[in-house]
Amino acid sequence: MDKSSAWTRTASLVFAALLGGGAAVGIGAAVDSGGDTQTVVSTVASSAPATIFEANASGAKSVQAIYEQAGPGVVQVTSTTVDSSNPIFGPQPATSLGSGFVIDKGGYIVTNYHVIENAQEVEVNFSGDDRVPATVVGSDPSTDLAVLKIDAQARALTPLPLGNSDAVHVGDAVVAIGNPFGLERTVTAGIVSALQRQITAPNGYTIDKVIQMDAAINHGNSGGPLLNARGEVIGVNSQIESETGGNVGIGFAVPVNTVKEVVSQIKENGKVEHAYLGVQMLAIDDGLAEALRLPVKEGVLIADVVDGSPADDAGLKGGDQQVIVEGTSYVLGGDIVTQADGQAVTSPDDLRRLIMEKDPGETMTLSIHRGDSERTVSVTLGRQPAQPGG
Repeated sequence: MDKSSAWTRTASLVFAALLGGGAAVGIGAAVDSGGDTQTVVSTVASSAPATIFEANASGAKSVQAIYEQAGPGVVQVTSTTVDSSNPIFGPQPATSLGSGFVIDKGGYIVTNYHVIENAQEVEVNFSGDDRVPATVVGSDPSTDLAVLKIDAQARALTPLPLGNSDAVHVGDAVVAIGNPFGLERTVTAGIVSALQRQITAPNGYTIDKVIQMDAAINHGNSGGPLLNARGEVIGVNSQIESETGGNVGIGFAVPVNTVKEVVSQIKENGKVEHAYLGVQMLAIDDGLAEALRLPVKEGVLIADVVDGSPADDAGLKGGDQQVIVEGTSYVLGGDIVTQADGQAVTSPDDLRRLIMEKDPGETMTLSIHRGDSERTVSVTLGRQPAQPGG
């Protein structure tokens, strides 16, 4: 399925078509139920020099060693949905392909939500044509993650070790294993190109702390593991940035620390609940503060408060004055948040991260500027709606 991205810009979510204009594309592969689809596959050589994967005392392994260790734990995920858009033949079954990986001996498998979205049936296969039925234990559209479970003997499963995405650095060597275009267990290698990226989840929310890499990933890689040089999973491959829908060396993986939190909640409760404040935010920097004569040089300007949200219940105020600075529109007059629970808030990312660390029902204390006065506001966080602004 195709999806759009939002780093610092906004684009529309588009499904089941190749996107142009530099949009981010979810990398599950749709397969025509009629069987007449022709796929053109171009081989892309990895840009990563082999030397960055040479085994050394720090535990780094070669690409071959990583593949031999992790490959048996990577699966192809086939989901079957019902396509009701055919006006002549009516509802027809449609399948899509993605990837996933085993996380424990209990038969739990992680994949992307958009790989199994609206699926009537899900199957996985480890190699060859043998498919095993899988149950969707739970999913989280807000992080584009899902957990599957299969009935298999423990000795037949190869769980992949989970690393620490907070320890990843730009330039680190990485390996991606997946099933691009249905080509099972394909391995590519590269480096971490950037950290702290943002992509748009299937339900429109923002996924934070995303890892950007240049290892080649394409349609069908969705849900597969991104591994570090020690063979540990550091992310779940989810989207690419492309003008053509094919790989151009810009891929994105949901960080494994987010995966751990989501999997834990799904295994315990069958679902994930995210804390929710209910505001639209704008970042403040020195230039903006000086141009608009704001009382602070850093913080988050509340542009709007969602009606009936926890922020609304706590009395937070959104803006009511629209101004244009150097061609950019801003809404002024709202509260400015400078701290949350005693921690400095210098950007919307800061506040989103602190909210993510909370559970629904917990309290957050905000330090705000309103006009010329400073005050403290206590907010009881709610449950995130299905859609932003909902």
